Amino acid sequence: MTFNPNLTASFQEIFQTADTPRQFFAPGRINLIGEHTDYNGGHVFPAAISYGTYALAVKRSDNLLRFYSMNFSENGIIERTLDDLAYRSEDDWANYPKGVLLYLQQTTGKITSGLDILFYGDIPNGAGLSSSASIELVTGVLADSIYGLEMERIPLVQLGQRVENEYIGVNSGIMDQFSVGMGKQGHAILLDCNTLDYEHAPVDLSEHVILIANTNKQRTLSGSKYNERRSECEAALQDLQQKLKINSLGELTPNTFEQHHTLISNPVHVKRARHAVYENNRTIEALKKLQKHDLAAFGELMNDSHRSLRDDYEVTGQELDTIVEAAWAQAGVLGARMTGAGFGGCAIALVEKDKADAVQAGIQQHYKEKIGYEATFYTATIGDGAKELA
Repeated sequence: MTFNPNLTASFQEIFQTADTPRQFFAPGRINLIGEHTDYNGGHVFPAAISYGTYALAVKRSDNLLRFYSMNFSENGIIERTLDDLAYRSEDDWANYPKGVLLYLQQTTGKITSGLDILFYGDIPNGAGLSSSASIELVTGVLADSIYGLEMERIPLVQLGQRVENEYIGVNSGIMDQFSVGMGKQGHAILLDCNTLDYEHAPVDLSEHVILIANTNKQRTLSGSKYNERRSECEAALQDLQQKLKINSLGELTPNTFEQHHTLISNPVHVKRARHAVYENNRTIEALKKLQKHDLAAFGELMNDSHRSLRDDYEVTGQELDTIVEAAWAQAGVLGARMTGAGFGGCAIALVEKDKADAVQAGIQQHYKEKIGYEATFYTATIGDGAKELA
C-alpha cells in the first residue's frame, strides 16, 4: 500500500488548510478457513488484504475533532469535542473512530488536543470484509503515532474489539481486529481465539490469486441466526460436559467427538458441534499444508469447509452455494468457500493466475442465470496490517 498524494489534496481542500497530513492505512480481511470457530474456542485462519481504509490526520491546537469520510460525503464534516465522545446514532460511521479515541483517552490520558481526520475506504460495503475493524485500527494506529502513545499492538487490537462490543454493541469475536492489526504481507495468521497465540503462515501466491466474489445479497438474517447458532453450540457443549472435562468444542479432536457425540440429545445440535470440531481441525491442517506450499491440499480443505457450513452449520444460503458450486466447476480453481458470517456477503476462490479471467466469467454467467443479478469480483493480494504510509 502506497502513499496517495490525491488524498492529501482532498484533505487540504475539505479542511481548508495548507498543512500536510500524515497518512495511515488499515486493511480489510478475509478468513481463508475456520468459520464460526472463534466463539467455539477454536482457531481461525485470516489474512489482511490489499483493500482497506486510508486515514489522513493533522493535530489541532484546540480540543475539536473533525471527521470526514469521502465514502459518506453527504454527511459532511462531523464535529465533536474531546469531552463529548458518547455514542450518538446521528454520528453514523463516525462512531467507530469516536469510540477508539474515547477508549484511548480513558486508557492513556494522553489525548489532550483534537484532530482533523479524513477517511477513505475501498472495501466494498456490506461484503463482510471487515470495514468496521479497518476503521477502528486505522484510527488506533493514527492516534498512537500522532499522540506518541507507544502502545503495544495486541492491546490496540483488543481495544478495537472493545469498541465493537461495548461502544457499538456488536457481540463479535477478536478475529477481525486481530487480522487487521497483525497482518503480514504474503502470510495468513493461524490464531487461537482463546489464548491469542498466533503463528504467521506463508501463502505463496506467485502463480495464484484469491478471487473474492460478492454475492451482492445483503446479510439480513445473520444477526439472529448467528445468536441461534451460538446457543445451539453451547447446548451441545453442555451435553458433552456430562462426561468430558472440556470448556469449549474447540478442545475436541474429530476422533473424540465421534466417540461421544451420542451424548448430545438434539440431532441438530450434533450437526452444529460437528462443524465446529471438524472446522477447527481443518485450520490446523491448513497450516501444515501451507508450510509445505501444498496449495492443492489447502484448496481441498476450503471445499470441505464450505460443505460443512452448508450441510452441518446451515449458514450459506442459495446465493453463496450457487457462487461456490459455480467456482468448483471451473478449470483452474483449487478451492472455494463462503467467508464471513454467511447468509450473503462473499465467497473466496483460490485460482490459477492465468485462468482467473475465464473463471470469473464462468462464475458470473452461471450466477446471473440462476440468481437473476450479477456478482461483483475483486482480486486480493495479502498485505500488511495497519501502519503509517511513508
